[in-house]
Amino acid sequence: MSALPAYATTGQRIWYYSFRVICGLIFFFLIAPIVVIIPLSFNAENFFTFTPEMLSLDPAGFSTKHYQDFFTSSDWQLALRNSLKIAPVATFLSVSLGTLAAIGLSQSHVPFRRAIMAILISPMIVPLIISATGMYFFYSNPYIPTPFGRIDLPFTLTGTYWGVVLAHAALGIPFVIITVTATLVGFDQSLTRAAANMGANPVTTFFRVQMPLILPGVVSGGLFAFITSFDEVVVVLFVGSAGQKTLPWQMFTGLREQISPTILAVATILIAVSVVLLIVVEMLRRRSERLRGLSPA
Repeated sequence: MSALPAYATTGQRIWYYSFRVICGLIFFFLIAPIVVIIPLSFNAENFFTFTPEMLSLDPAGFSTKHYQDFFTSSDWQLALRNSLKIAPVATFLSVSLGTLAAIGLSQSHVPFRRAIMAILISPMIVPLIISATGMYFFYSNPYIPTPFGRIDLPFTLTGTYWGVVLAHAALGIPFVIITVTATLVGFDQSLTRAAANMGANPVTTFFRVQMPLILPGVVSGGLFAFITSFDEVVVVLFVGSAGQKTLPWQMFTGLREQISPTILAVATILIAVSVVLLIVVEMLRRRSERLRGLSPA
């Protein structure tokens, strides 16, 4: 917003400063619960509150023992390994399927585009507990619908690695579709027609012409899908088992069964990872705007 002009009226001046105060209060309301976790994770005691030593900035009141517990505990490390195994595969599936869906839905000749888009992004809108319940019942008895009736599959996905991966992929696809679709808004379709006129097949056109231009949107969607999978707990509780206990699941268990300050250390690490990923997303967004000529270089 531009600076307040010298000829502004009294009402404009009041609104000018009131607006900034309101924005500051909203920012504080959103960021305070997150920021307060960080110093608490260095508490030398096994408390979820600030001790007198911490309030007086006594070095004896601070410790990294909760971080050490995270990196040495077998339960926490197992949960971390599960998250690092599940999230990348789910992200790969989300990016692959979501990018293809976004490119297909960007074509004007596709019938019922809006309806299909609404169905594909519905996991973002539907309450997560409803999605998790539906996945649980489907995974318990998976089947293939056909015009002649359903065909029951001779296996179950509940409590399996691939069951959790597919569930997280379904939750991540909407983020990829939205970011890639936003990138395709400024895409010049004449480039693909020119590539076809030069003899390039659809696969070559996609990887040599389309992908370099929409790559920031694809990577941004992939980062959001990764964060969604890495931080998700409700679906894992429904369709997973003890063998697929992820990091958020372990945090939820720690809050329910034993109040361990190690949760604060893990939360701080996740906050740092999320901040780094969001910075990368913003950098990619600006790069995409420069490539499409929407912002100065």
